Amino acid sequence: MVVVGNGMVGHHFVEQLAQLNTADQAIEITVLSAEPRLAYDRVHLSEYFSGKTAADLAMANEKTYQDWAVNFQTNAKVVDIDRSNKNVVTQNGQVIAYDKLILATGSYPFVPPIPGKDREHCLVYRTIDDLDDIQASANVSKVGVVIGGGLLGLEAANALSHLGLKTHVVEFGPQLMGVQIDASGGRLLKEKIEALGVEVHTSKATSVIEDGEHCRYKLCFSDDTVLETDLILFSAGIRPYDNLAKSFALKMGERGGIVINNQCQTSDENIYAIGECALWNNFIFGLVAPGYQMAKVAAKHIMGEQALFTGADMSTKLKLMGVEVGSIGDAHAKTPGSITYTYQNQPAGVYKKMVLSSDKRKMLGAVLIGDTSEYDSLLQYLLNAIDLPASPEALILPSSGEKPTLDVTALPDTAIICSCHQVTKGNIISSIAQGARTLEDIKICTKASSGCGGCSTLLKSLAEAEFESRAVAVKKNIGQYVT
Repeated sequence: MVVVGNGMVGHHFVEQLAQLNTADQAIEITVLSAEPRLAYDRVHLSEYFSGKTAADLAMANEKTYQDWAVNFQTNAKVVDIDRSNKNVVTQNGQVIAYDKLILATGSYPFVPPIPGKDREHCLVYRTIDDLDDIQASANVSKVGVVIGGGLLGLEAANALSHLGLKTHVVEFGPQLMGVQIDASGGRLLKEKIEALGVEVHTSKATSVIEDGEHCRYKLCFSDDTVLETDLILFSAGIRPYDNLAKSFALKMGERGGIVINNQCQTSDENIYAIGECALWNNFIFGLVAPGYQMAKVAAKHIMGEQALFTGADMSTKLKLMGVEVGSIGDAHAKTPGSITYTYQNQPAGVYKKMVLSSDKRKMLGAVLIGDTSEYDSLLQYLLNAIDLPASPEALILPSSGEKPTLDVTALPDTAIICSCHQVTKGNIISSIAQGARTLEDIKICTKASSGCGGCSTLLKSLAEAEFESRAVAVKKNIGQYVT
């Protein structure tokens, strides 16, 4: 087994395969990383600027892979695939044979074709090496601009702000995070980020990058305005790193991406693709959780188990520059017949929207800005098609009375609590039955809340409810014996 790529998804595949591998099968696993280091946590990459080291972010080290009996090489970029003879060739000329090949090559930052984009101090935000370059540039800069106002762009702006630069965000579209949140949410997010000292410029198309008069460079926009800066950070989206598949005749999507089936196999049954390089049902999944699902499916299929990838929920909860943001399901209310409830408290910087079915019985989507306390329960209503309360607006409206809450005990055992690691309610209850006595025990046993951490509140509620129910049961039994 040869795994090309050792990002978060590639590493998760290796972990899954190592768990499934037995002494009887003794599959030989080889990991080839193009980077000079093994897998690290890209989700929390910005913490590198607030004191975390590369070692702190590492998800694997030499001992981990040695314990799993996994062969690995760093600085081993694959440049050739010989499908007929079933081997790959690395940039240093090494030939490695495979029976099954896993492409986990991820994605690369898209840099718009702007004249002047290749100058020094024009950087991208993707790897630890990129962060070192950003740090070095920031040391000799006073002003920084991020081109791109999506999720990654705002993370990058946060990084520049932490480095002490006067920071600007330039977005081509009319709002920030246009994929995840609606226009009203985008307006409030812009206000909150600008209140933190970052200037946001929307509906701006950069025509050319020229020498500046007061700073190192000058961005010239199509509306004849300009913005001067010392450092330019491109974060205008990602593109699948699919050049290997393209060069060696695997089926590709019209706009890129390696086409896969429900087992994550490419057009060559002996080659799988997972993560951001893979195109499933004409869709690229740009979050880590769907990539983890693909990794698990591919590992199980290779080991002869039944497993299917049938898409993934793209809901997300995060904190951007201290601002809470949540996006669930159909955030833009595109479902025919859908209706919306909205609540906004501008002085408090809070905006909430729910998108419901026409009969007001099912949750279809939600947007939460400034307060994501209802995220977990709203997501569970969506994922498990749970009937909403008679007055669904009470789920997001402030109230002096008792708010309707989702009863975690009513969730089915199949309910996904942790989407990153696909941990169900049943998995959590099982871990408690097998001896987990604290929340930390559950996390270690199931890996729940060890990815993005977005499920931590729901996990805590579920664990407390289960511990309480077991304590009550014990008391009842003791009472029976005493009687």
